[in-house]
Amino acid sequence: MTDTLPPCPACASAFTYEMDALLVCPECGHEWSAQDAGDTGPEIRDSVGNLLADGDTVTVIKDLKVKGSSSTVKVGTKVRGIRLVDGDHDIDCKIPGIGKMGLKSQFVKKV
Repeated sequence: MTDTLPPCPACASAFTYEMDALLVCPECGHEWSAQDAGDTGPEIRDSVGNLLADGDTVTVIKDLKVKGSSSTVKVGTKVRGIRLVDGDHDIDCKIPGIGKMGLKSQFVKKV
């Protein structure tokens, strides 16, 4: 048995084991292939479930107040060239008329 098995991608349990060509988590029952274990990076999805990637164009689906300012990001604002990051606000972007800011993926829709 090897000591270098990756943790479960579903529940992050360290108690994974090999069964034939699959890796299995005994805590949540998740099964995945060893080739998929090399994939890193979170899957960030928009408000309707579309998978987002760096460089995508998104549209804001709700008026958003900008903290520390009296301006707002209006619904329907297109944001081009997003960058995905880790953290609470998982999208870094430059909004026309406002500047650089972080957005939550739950308030955008992929175009």
